[in-house]
Amino acid sequence: YRIDGDDNAPPLLLSNSLGTNLGMWDRETAELSNHFRVVRYDSRGHGQSSAPDEDYSIEQLGQDALALLDYLEIEKTDYCGLSKGGMVGQWLGRKAPERLQRLVLSNTSAHMSPPGVWAARIETVRRGGMEEITSSVIERWFTAAFREAPSAELEHVRQMLLTTPPKGYAGCCAAIRDMDQRDGLKNILVPTLVIVGAEDPATPPDHGALIAESIPDAELVVITDAAHLSNIEQPEQYMRALKGFLLA
Repeated sequence: YRIDGDDNAPPLLLSNSLGTNLGMWDRETAELSNHFRVVRYDSRGHGQSSAPDEDYSIEQLGQDALALLDYLEIEKTDYCGLSKGGMVGQWLGRKAPERLQRLVLSNTSAHMSPPGVWAARIETVRRGGMEEITSSVIERWFTAAFREAPSAELEHVRQMLLTTPPKGYAGCCAAIRDMDQRDGLKNILVPTLVIVGAEDPATPPDHGALIAESIPDAELVVITDAAHLSNIEQPEQYMRALKGFLLA
């Protein structure tokens, strides 16, 4: 984990997507650390965190987040999670609402595609490593316009994918494969913002709309000209939505 900002500022926990690490939040942290004590962490199986060779669960990933908050003696925090991080955020909103001040669920779903899709991805990664899927993942994560204009941001994401431990990626794929949080969304009573990318094929806008409609009084923001990693593809729009909610 890494902490940026004043130790006395209100805490904000950021949780990464499948196949990335805490570096996916570099740009946001540079600005948000002026207002918050920003805590970022490599989720189980990613970055510098351990990668047990087993199937994980969303509950397990949620308990990891709570364990980190306990270790840092943070009783209550704002939370922003993207994709898998948003799935963990839904679990926290349902199971540990007393630990949350505000909740941001970004480019995420409460339930994903049929188990066979994830089983095939797990098999591919275990057999051939992250190189086997990186190109197809990048294609789903960013619009064609963004992919066709080489950038440091795009290369940074590519390297995060390539260096994710295959067994950790597979373990988190299993957590997503087995997840269905749709029925519990109505029980999330924490102030919530849902962010979707208008052109996101991985967690389509209607998935985010379902989450926003199911959580009482949740707000929905659509990031235009963005696919899955909307914070990287449209950082100005994303930051405007995030700050507008967290600093209101």
